[in-house]
Amino acid sequence: MEVCGTHTHAIAKSGLNALLKDKINFISGPGCPVCVSAQGDIDNMIALALKPGVIIATFGDMLRVPGSKISLQGAAEKGADVRILYSPLDAVSLAQREKTKKIIFLAVGFETTTPLIAATILQAKKLKLKNFYIFCCLKTVPPALKIILSEKNDIDAFLLPGNVSVITGWQAFSFIKKPAVVAGFSAAEILKAVNMLVAAKKPQVLNAYAWAKPKGNKEAQKITARVFRPADGRWRGFGIIKKSSLALKKEFESFDAAKAFALKPAKEQKTKCRCALVLKGKIKPPQCPYFGRGCAPLKPLGPCMVSVEGACAAYYNNS
Repeated sequence: MEVCGTHTHAIAKSGLNALLKDKINFISGPGCPVCVSAQGDIDNMIALALKPGVIIATFGDMLRVPGSKISLQGAAEKGADVRILYSPLDAVSLAQREKTKKIIFLAVGFETTTPLIAATILQAKKLKLKNFYIFCCLKTVPPALKIILSEKNDIDAFLLPGNVSVITGWQAFSFIKKPAVVAGFSAAEILKAVNMLVAAKKPQVLNAYAWAKPKGNKEAQKITARVFRPADGRWRGFGIIKKSSLALKKEFESFDAAKAFALKPAKEQKTKCRCALVLKGKIKPPQCPYFGRGCAPLKPLGPCMVSVEGACAAYYNNS
């Protein structure tokens, strides 16, 4: 299982799936933060966007993720003010400029994204902003992998995300009692990691990514811990996973959009999309009956066909 969505895209784009199909069976995992966001959270994002006086600030791959009825793009077509930003810090600048509006940044990501969002919250607090909020959908990778490991499956080994490991340290995955290698993102780096997996003589976590250290980036971990606390979180396809998400600490709760706008907790809803099964490695994207037949990047049924890290988009665009 390649855990990271960026690995999935690199494997598909470089043709490693076809090249190694007789030897290696690549299976996508829960490595796309947009994809694992619960349907209820997507609906809450759209509900926030439709509120008067609100500006939604988001990364681009959230725009077309379908909610129960419409997407953020659909909300924009109804008059919602949705803006694409490239950094959460841009949302702070937006709040300084648009003082009569309430700016809500959609905080979606894994450990790689979290330190910068924490820094953004600290900056907003320093500036004493009263019109800046985040809608927090931040998640951590290890708890989801523990769920996968606890279930019956045919996974023999793991390609672990280099970017996450830079922050957490590769020792954060030491609970995996199967061969596992932290990998970079080029085809050559992935092949190197696969070779290490094949050569592994016992269950162990190895590192093939030069930027990743055993204990990770202490400063990034420190700023994350300054702002956020572990919380139970709902994942698409997994349900609630204990201590798998992040929530703002009490002193920063004034920036919490869910509390400020009294949103109801997310609920996982049934959809035709099989994204949930893809995220757990139960099926490959082409095994979904809607793949390419009613579900495509320009008209997606679920986030796996939308996000730049989504497995379905990777298979569709490189098949």
